Amino acid sequence: MASQYYQEMQESFKNNNKSREFAAHTAKVHSVAWSCDGRRLASGSFDKTASVFILEKDRLVKENNYRGHSDSVDQLCWHPTNPDLFVTASGDKTIRIWDVRTTKCVATVNTKGENINICWSPDGQTIAVGNKDDVVTFIDAKTHRSRAEEQFKFEVNEISWNNDNDMFFLTNGNGCINILSYPDLKPIQSINAHPSNCICIKFDPTGKYFATGSADALVSLWDVEELVCVRCFSRLDWPVRTLSFSHDGKMLASASEDHFIDIAEVETGEKLWEVQCDSPTFTVAWHPKRPLLAYACDDKEGKYDNNREAGTVKLFGLPNDS
Repeated sequence: MASQYYQEMQESFKNNNKSREFAAHTAKVHSVAWSCDGRRLASGSFDKTASVFILEKDRLVKENNYRGHSDSVDQLCWHPTNPDLFVTASGDKTIRIWDVRTTKCVATVNTKGENINICWSPDGQTIAVGNKDDVVTFIDAKTHRSRAEEQFKFEVNEISWNNDNDMFFLTNGNGCINILSYPDLKPIQSINAHPSNCICIKFDPTGKYFATGSADALVSLWDVEELVCVRCFSRLDWPVRTLSFSHDGKMLASASEDHFIDIAEVETGEKLWEVQCDSPTFTVAWHPKRPLLAYACDDKEGKYDNNREAGTVKLFGLPNDS
């Protein structure tokens, strides 16, 4: 028996399953993220820039392009409670904090290696950045100075605080989830989550679950309190690169090199919808208030007549008649 939520969302997506694309960059988009109030979407690209869009009713309107990095912008995220600040991680061995009100770079923080992942602590006080050498640096968001630096003996993929800000999670190349206490960074537990490389991790907004995606093409859902796996989602065939929970924590989007994004109902594991894509998907992000999904794919140059396609941001969940 399908849940009421399932039926409601099926009905909703039947009327709102349009995707639209917006020119954002001159090369592929690695990362998309919404500001906490949902008014803006930021994207980071191989073209060394970040772009910010304003969400107007059913479309994204480009507000600004942020230049300054001298290498690819691999990941970005917004301040958890201030909708004006976001931070970018780049291969140029810096992170940059930007303010959309002044469109300026507030701070450039030099780090030791080529940065590939970044997250902002739920209390807004610390930014953690991971580099290609498996070093995670914890940076004070106010003073922009490094508070701590940890070198790990395994391949660090994605990093995240829990919603309570008292634990720090890393997914690693051996299929494990490593959990450290925060702020003292003492190892609490290592969970053997997947038989192969554990790639991405996301916490749901309600704080009940977190999800991990792996090279084995599985997404696993974990109970935050018990640290046990509650269920697996297995509709993808390729390594899971990116995950996002909807604002109510009831939907989970996951994507890979498969030519669709899977949208699952969290509590049952059932497929709510799939978003068709022409190419592998790098990044997905649910809007913080509405069932709108931003995503970016590996738009191949030359697959279309015009090169503009290489670097678009896409939005799914728009009304079919829009």
